[in-house]
Amino acid sequence: MNSLRRITRGIRIAFKDGRVKGILAFTVGMILWASVFYHFVEGWSWLDSIYFSVVTISTVGFGDFSPETAAGKIFTMLYIIVGLGVFVTAATTVADTILSQDDGDEGT
Repeated sequence: MNSLRRITRGIRIAFKDGRVKGILAFTVGMILWASVFYHFVEGWSWLDSIYFSVVTISTVGFGDFSPETAAGKIFTMLYIIVGLGVFVTAATTVADTILSQDDGDEGT
């Protein structure tokens, strides 16, 4: 139970950190930007566009959707190259902030 409390506290503190807020906002912005692109260029629904954007940037890549247009394919290649770095940076920043919390109040 103590570990869960530490993790919860770490997450709460992480989301107050300016670095974390900034990189998460940038990540969400990239996902929304890509979703708008896929919605209008590929003609996908908003849900499918957001889903594909998240699955692609997180490198999960289920393969249930793929761009059909040349513009969509080119955009996706660029989105993966840039988005992967942004996503890894966001995950690393959150994890680093959580793990670097002071253990001084562990006994309380």
